[in-house]
Amino acid sequence: MNEQVLSYRQLFNLKSTTLEKRIKDYYYSTQNSSLTIKYILTLKVRHQLGAEEFAFILKDLVREIFMNTKATRTIKRFFYYFQDYFMAPEWQALKLRTFPVRNFGEKAVSLVRSLIAKVRPDETTEP
Repeated sequence: MNEQVLSYRQLFNLKSTTLEKRIKDYYYSTQNSSLTIKYILTLKVRHQLGAEEFAFILKDLVREIFMNTKATRTIKRFFYYFQDYFMAPEWQALKLRTFPVRNFGEKAVSLVRSLIAKVRPDETTEP
């Protein structure tokens, strides 16, 4: 059940303090992380359109959602849009927690490449 509390008109017209309060109240009353992330992503779009007061809006709530909730399809889908909300070590830990299979594949590929690099001669331009 995905009922919208805030319309797109409200998301693009209300002040930042009002939106922060409404989104926080909605999240803490329903614990619906998917819709909350969508709302915050919409506010990031509003920031990109020129509203400077929306830079890093609800940073604490975003960090709480990504670090403490289960990785849902929506969180995985919009994961990379929130990279600037985290420091590098936190981001790496979140990537490992959110995409465990993909990380295993990346590690396997890098291991194979490093093993091949040891056996393979260096390429030169000489004939």
